[in-house]
Amino acid sequence: MALKTEPMVEQLELLGCIQCGKCTGGCPVARKTVLNIRSLIYQMLVEPELDVAAHPELWDCTCCFTCVERCPKDVRPAELIIGLRGQLVESGRIPETIGAALMGTFRQGNPTGMAREDRAAWVDGTEVKAAQEGCELLYFVCCTASYDPRVQPVARALVRAFQAADLDFGTLGTEESCCGNEVRRMGEIGLFEMLVEENSELIRSVGASRLVTTSPHCFNTFKNEYSLDGMEILHYTQLIAELIEQGRLKFSHPPNLPGREAEGKVTVTYHDPCFLGKQNHIFDEPRAILKAIPGVKLVEMDRNRERSLCCEGGGGRMWAEGTNLEERLAFQRVHEAAETGAEVLAVACPFCLLTLEDAVKVQGLESRLQVMDIMELVDLAL
Repeated sequence: MALKTEPMVEQLELLGCIQCGKCTGGCPVARKTVLNIRSLIYQMLVEPELDVAAHPELWDCTCCFTCVERCPKDVRPAELIIGLRGQLVESGRIPETIGAALMGTFRQGNPTGMAREDRAAWVDGTEVKAAQEGCELLYFVCCTASYDPRVQPVARALVRAFQAADLDFGTLGTEESCCGNEVRRMGEIGLFEMLVEENSELIRSVGASRLVTTSPHCFNTFKNEYSLDGMEILHYTQLIAELIEQGRLKFSHPPNLPGREAEGKVTVTYHDPCFLGKQNHIFDEPRAILKAIPGVKLVEMDRNRERSLCCEGGGGRMWAEGTNLEERLAFQRVHEAAETGAEVLAVACPFCLLTLEDAVKVQGLESRLQVMDIMELVDLAL
């Protein structure tokens, strides 16, 4: 499929590119696949047409936005990949798993395609108010935390923390739909715009002054790609750090982890999620939470904060394998975590939790390293 390059070059302002190569040089997946964003931009600039279907490596991109962060001319290279994926979506030439995720989102409001009626099953007996009854804080649970059994405990831990801090909060229950962050990055702009319109109307109808999310991906799109004027958008690490600083959330004991030799003491390293760190520069709040938990010793990996290594779960990669199945960034990351001597690799993102926990199992590090969400540590210490 031949794409006329000139309109997209103008739309994305690619003429600002000076071909310095910082985008490809910083791209974590460029080191293990043929994806070369600098080369793609060059082709867009010098060729009248581009055969988009000849670039299966477009699905390798995790949309971590390292290329965007490092571009000295404020070009947004990752947006080119999203735009080219959009051409593939329009033509129907997409991986079957991507198609299934998009269709599941359209039909059931979530990329797993699981029944909307089961979206609130994560509650599992926990008492949660419906936001439609009115509340100050709207808790947006997210698709992964709603449906994935491994991530559901994180949502319940957040609810218990909110209750401990006596917050007036509620959820959208079964009316909650996918935020669309990954939908947009998979190139389905029409579906994304539909989700924005429907979600915005529903969220505004609640009348809450603040919205807090489990996932950095939801946080990113609500904060930067919706127009929820007058509503403060927070990732849970920001809110929990605030509650600790205000003295509204107090820890009563160290987090006693089953099977750990040093009871009550645990060495933790923290993995910065791309959509929280690189893209929204939230680095301090997650670390403040960990440092406030009794018995926790925080150690850093060499690649941390804005240099954090992507887990390879974003940009639709939870539903697409990419072109290199053998080498995964998550494998590198868990070895980096183990080398710090940490017993726990703490995360603040559902995708990071799933990809890194799988990597620990595949790499045979289960006896040395446990992957936990920050809220699971908080919950053990409350």
